[in-house]
Amino acid sequence: MPDASTPDPDIKPQAASVTSVSGGVNVAADQVTIGGDLIGRDKIVGYTAEQVRALLEAAIKAAHEQAPIAAAPTFDELAAHYKTVVKAFSDGRVVPFLGIGANLCGRPDGAHWQAQHDLPSDTELAEYLADNFGYPAPNRQDLLRVAQYVAVMNGVGPLYENLRTLFDTDYTPTALHQLLAMIPSVLSAKGYPPRHQLIVTTNYDDLMERTFKAVGEPFDVVIYIADTDQRGNFVHWPHDAEPRLIDKPNEYSGLPIELPSCNLSRSIVLKLHGAVNRANAEQDSYVVTEDHYIDYLAHKDVSNPIPSTLAAKLKKSNFLFMGYTLRDWNLRVILQRLWTQQQLSYTSWAIQENAEALDRKFWGKHNVEILNVRLEDYVKQLTGHLSALPLVQVKP
Repeated sequence: MPDASTPDPDIKPQAASVTSVSGGVNVAADQVTIGGDLIGRDKIVGYTAEQVRALLEAAIKAAHEQAPIAAAPTFDELAAHYKTVVKAFSDGRVVPFLGIGANLCGRPDGAHWQAQHDLPSDTELAEYLADNFGYPAPNRQDLLRVAQYVAVMNGVGPLYENLRTLFDTDYTPTALHQLLAMIPSVLSAKGYPPRHQLIVTTNYDDLMERTFKAVGEPFDVVIYIADTDQRGNFVHWPHDAEPRLIDKPNEYSGLPIELPSCNLSRSIVLKLHGAVNRANAEQDSYVVTEDHYIDYLAHKDVSNPIPSTLAAKLKKSNFLFMGYTLRDWNLRVILQRLWTQQQLSYTSWAIQENAEALDRKFWGKHNVEILNVRLEDYVKQLTGHLSALPLVQVKP
């Protein structure tokens, strides 16, 4: 079995016609070869974003030409899961949930975080703020506690300014973001009905949105407002239209969701913790302090601020958690509420290598299967299976 931490060795092409595409990918009639790109002295873990894009572009090209394309080698014990989740994507039932660990996908083990070069983990963000504001206590890796100290001692303004310094940057998309952005195009090329995505995240960056733009996928954004007199509401940023405050979530009908099917006519990024606004600093929003969490959880029904059409979609979906642990309390409360309202059971999955006992027990209570696999390896295998998905109709 190949080393799961690096791209597979090149497969010798047959003498038949071979087409070279971007990202070091060669496409033959029955196989795909991917080179092992190097960045600096560190080998990329799993696929790079460029390799994911190249492989999926090759799948689209093959679909248009009615040529078969082989999947990358798979782990036999996970093969059934990959087939299941790809089928769920093709049916439009999967809602990916991206935690802060999703932004670390592909970062080499032991690599030192550099501000403005890599997106931080929660502990790295906490230490960044602790250094900048002279945090005196020992628990420097507790993001909520450090951010609360900064807000109390300096005000929310300086806290937001420091967060903006980090997140107002064009970071490189990870292989995971590239995969999610291209799923609608791949499914469309293979003859499936339009399957735009609802992607939920608690991250503050705009990496998912910029990746959608890069591949030409239209999308809307729905963002939680953490401060100002509008806090506790969501704001809807439609594709190519002005933002709209959602002050009556049970009545709001402006989202691209068809009822009762819950099919999406455009992809949607739902940002539960707010986000940086690259165009206007005054519209930045971050759920990051202890007070923000208390405000979030103080709602009588924490699922109420979410527009009812989005809640309906969530209740009829399989969740795919990537980059999460159980430290995110308000996500757990929202999920608890959504799960209790589901009339039917929808199996979900959490990608979490070496999950702790508490995580396993929590996920298990809610019909969430834990997959003990590195996120980089999961993205690599899912990309291969999606590429190998057969055509559903013969193109003229």
